[in-house]
Amino acid sequence: MVIDRRGFVVLFCAAALYGAPPQRIVSTAPSITELLYALGLGDRVVGVTRFCRYPPEAQLKPKIGDYTSPNLEAIAALRPDLVVVQTNPVHLADRLRALKLRVLEIDQENIAAIYKSIREVGAATGAETVASALSDSIRTGLAKIRARVSALPRVRMMFVIGRSPGRLDGLVVVGRASYLNEVIEIAGGENVFRDAVAAYPAVSLEEVMARDPQVIVDMGDMADTVGVTEQHKRSVIALWDRIPTLAAVKQHRVFAVASDIFVVPGPRVIDAAKAFAEMLHPELR
Repeated sequence: MVIDRRGFVVLFCAAALYGAPPQRIVSTAPSITELLYALGLGDRVVGVTRFCRYPPEAQLKPKIGDYTSPNLEAIAALRPDLVVVQTNPVHLADRLRALKLRVLEIDQENIAAIYKSIREVGAATGAETVASALSDSIRTGLAKIRARVSALPRVRMMFVIGRSPGRLDGLVVVGRASYLNEVIEIAGGENVFRDAVAAYPAVSLEEVMARDPQVIVDMGDMADTVGVTEQHKRSVIALWDRIPTLAAVKQHRVFAVASDIFVVPGPRVIDAAKAFAEMLHPELR
């Protein structure tokens, strides 16, 4: 028998750090909930945020508030043996540890971080094998999309993540630091605001006109995706029709979207990349 000492040390350290696999897990973000279910741990999830909508059965779990204002008393009352949190400005991990709760803090701000978070959650829950398979599946899926668009011309696009309802001001778009910038690149696009350092910079309509994207994807006032109608989406496209000089408007390539796949970094990143690829390159549909 050959013993891989490095692998043995990693497994030993993981076991020493985490102990027995947790059976009562609280998720504090939609992306964490999706990851836990993708790892086959849905039956161990005892609490989620009110924005955790996927998979549908997650909506039946007890609610602990939301990402920015979780209810610590509600979390503690669920008697979790693991609370998984994203790195965030409200120092949630420290506040939970002060309650003597076991906490795993992860980062999902880019695709590399998503893979790392999958490994970390897998190690913390005894699901290392499933986590490895999930990471491999995501890598393979993204590689296939990248290969499909590799010979096609890059298409300049803009993703609007925020906007004043019914208006073309208060625009917030995807910048370089967002994981969506990576997804756009994988899908064969070129983010016209990729030079903006912030993840989600505020921009003016004049800046948009100057950069003249060939494709506009607008989720602006539809961040809460529940109940968004087709009429609402048509009204968003009609807003941009008021600027007929934009290349995207001229070519009828303004897309109004209302789906969590674009704003929840995690296992469904493949779905987001595929959707972008089909909007950028309609010949792939």
